[in-house]
Amino acid sequence: MKNEPLVSIITPVYNCELFLEQTIQSVLDQTYGNWELLLINDASSDNSDKIAERFKQKDKRIYLHHLHTNSGAAVARNVGLKQAQGKYVAFLDGDDLWKPEKLMRQVSFMEENRYVFSFTSYRIIKESGKERSKVIQAPNSITYEQLLSNTIIGCLTVMLNQDALGRLQMPTIRTRQDFMLWLSILKKGYIAHGLNEELAAYRKVGHSISSNKWKAAQRNWEIYRKHEGLPWFKSCCVFFSYAWNGVKKL
Repeated sequence: MKNEPLVSIITPVYNCELFLEQTIQSVLDQTYGNWELLLINDASSDNSDKIAERFKQKDKRIYLHHLHTNSGAAVARNVGLKQAQGKYVAFLDGDDLWKPEKLMRQVSFMEENRYVFSFTSYRIIKESGKERSKVIQAPNSITYEQLLSNTIIGCLTVMLNQDALGRLQMPTIRTRQDFMLWLSILKKGYIAHGLNEELAAYRKVGHSISSNKWKAAQRNWEIYRKHEGLPWFKSCCVFFSYAWNGVKKL
């Protein structure tokens, strides 16, 4: 692609020494070259900062910022968003992976169609890296009303045109901050456009999946009622749709 626009990749880093090298390497392996990788070390207590520093020394497109206290993914991503210089911003957590053609395919998708918000399909992998058979397929498009009922957009697949949307910040809450950002964008009338190609891998890390699901459900209900101000009955309707769609993703 001629005159490749710059893509700013924002990666919160917190105690992910087992996976971070693979994550960064998946960026280095991109067939698209005009990117900057903003690594935000969220006061890691393992060797994540040393791994990040080693890669920073190898490639001038990699930047490393240190937070003095652990502040959570929202704060770390917001630090990255403030520093991002690209026309496009993309998100990749320190334990997830991209396919080599991810940026090339998605930038082309957005440039050719003049989209401001896009996302792709992705595969779920085990903590060991072993692939699961489940692929989360990206629908053609998602509106605000549809997203309320279906949190199908994977943060690791999102690309946003910040030239069009303006400087972005995520709500500073511990979980579901990405979901709230997507809602705030779509609520303005934008549409999220899906590229139905498997271009990323989401790593399931942790021991209590059922506990995480329950906490996510509680957070979604809080978002419906407190943040989006939905009436009780509508909140119930979209919550049950969200829960059903969540079951289908298992």
